[in-house]
This record gives sequence, C-alpha cells and structure tokens, in this order.
Amino acid sequence: MTGRGAAQAPHVPVLLDEVLTAMAIQPGETAVDGTFGAGGYTRALLRVGAGRVIAFDRDPDAIAAGRSLVPDTNLTLVEERFSQMDRVLGERSIGLVDAITLDIGVSSMQLDRADRGFSFSADGPLDMRMERSGPTAADFVNEADEAEIARILREYGEEPRARSIARAIVANRPIERTGELAAIVRRAVGYRQGQKSDPATRTFQAIRIHLNAELDELEGGLAAAERSLKPGGRLAVVTFHSLEDRIVKRFFRERSGATPAGSRHRPVVVQGPAPTFEKVAKPVSPSEAEIVRNPRSRSARLRSAIRTGAPAWQKNAGERK
Repeated sequence: MTGRGAAQAPHVPVLLDEVLTAMAIQPGETAVDGTFGAGGYTRALLRVGAGRVIAFDRDPDAIAAGRSLVPDTNLTLVEERFSQMDRVLGERSIGLVDAITLDIGVSSMQLDRADRGFSFSADGPLDMRMERSGPTAADFVNEADEAEIARILREYGEEPRARSIARAIVANRPIERTGELAAIVRRAVGYRQGQKSDPATRTFQAIRIHLNAELDELEGGLAAAERSLKPGGRLAVVTFHSLEDRIVKRFFRERSGATPAGSRHRPVVVQGPAPTFEKVAKPVSPSEAEIVRNPRSRSARLRSAIRTGAPAWQKNAGERK
C-alpha cells in the first residue's frame, strides 16, 4: 500500500514519480488506486489531472482517514479488496479504466501503530489483521500446530530455521504481544543485539501474509486489473519482497506471451490465449536518494505494462501453484 515512509515521515509514497510515469495519466482519464493507504498515489493522480480516481482499501481505518484527508469530488473511496475491483466497477457502472496502480503489502499507517500488531518496533497486541475482522495473529500462533507454523514460516517468510522457531513458539504459548513473539524468535535462533538484521522480521512477514492471504489477493488483483483495463490501459505494480515480485513477474511474462521457448527435452506447449499485455517495462528500483529519504523503500520494485485489446484470460489462468 501507499505510505511506507520512515517513522518521522510515515506517509511517503514509494517510487511516486516512476509510478506516475508508468501510469501516464492524461487529463480527464479514470484511474484506480488499488491500495489507497494514506492516499499518496491518489493525491498525485488527482494533481496530474485524472478526471476520476477510484481508490480501494481493505482496511477500514484507511478509508475512514481518507474521507477527511482527500475531500475531492473526483475521488471515490471503496472499502474492499482490490481483487474485487472489476466487480465493484461494474456495479457502479464505471466500466473499463485507463490506468491502475497496486502498492502491495502493509502500509506505514499499519506498521507505525503498535495497536495494529504488524511490527515489533513497539510492543502491542499480536493482531496483524488488515480488515479488522477474523482470526488474529495471536489466534494463529496459539492454535496452529508446530508443523503448520513451520510451513507458514518457510513458505511465506523464506525462513531457513522455521522448524526451530515453530518449536519455540509452541513451547512458549500462550503468546499475546508482538514483543513476546519477537523475543521468542530471537532466542530460538541465537540472535545477538547489534546484528545487521532482526530474525523476527521474517516470522512477522510470514504470519502477516498468511493471515491476510496476501499472495492469493495479489494474484486475484492482477487478474481483476486485467479485466478492468481498457485497451492501451496501463498497469503499475510496486512490490516489496521476492514472493510478491515473483508473482508479478510471472503474470506479466505469461500475459505478454513471453514464456520460455521449448526444447527437445521440454517441447513448446500448445498456444494459449492471446497476450493481454505488451510493452512490459524493465523493473525499476528506488534511487539511492529515495532510499536515504525513505529507508523502507529499499526493497521496492516497480513493474508495469500496457493492456492489449485481447480478451482477459480465464480467472484461473496462471494461478499460483
């Protein structure tokens, strides 16, 4: 989502100029900001002349704040997952749009509020729910069995010591606070104060992604964007870690017809649907100057492409295995 800034400037949209360039908004065009957050991209889109912006966010706090932060008649705020954008646009008779941006993951508004439980930088309840409903992170760590916890840490956190951490979590239940969980992870892996990276980061990432079904939501959002763009429409996606970026890279590769060529060992598969995207841009990373201004932008990567006139693929095409 937008607004992954440093603590002293928490609502800095990442790669803003690069996203605006990729979206190439012309005066009067309609754009979708699929991850409103603190409204950084939305404000910029309105500033450069978008005739209408439809901004989605699954977090009710973001939508509530947005109603006062961006009081613009050209803005429509929608409390909904971005994977539902095509349905919502159809229900509101908006039709196909000119450009869409998605800024994937957790926002600084969420990270910097201890009561939301997304971060261990300040102690708070172990929550991590983007939508403020359903099971919490505390429910997961206190109820899941050791094998399931280890699987989640390995799959979504790419944690090589997943089993040791899972064993320590089970041995120290119940766990209710972010500080408790971070301390358990550090003890499990032998963390020493002053090490370059905190091992709790991967565990928190994994639990958050699992709890909010973020990778499934990303895949659904990319497919919904494909169904929502006009021919010539632009899609710009900012990701923050390799799991997200891999999904976006594969989506653009498949939808642009750039799948690897066959060989005598692996023959070419039968021709599939016509490409729905073209002019897939090379990935863009933040400049050193942006990283200095906004350290949380360091891992960001922007991928973008332009919609062709071909029909959207079936909903399950390219589904994550």
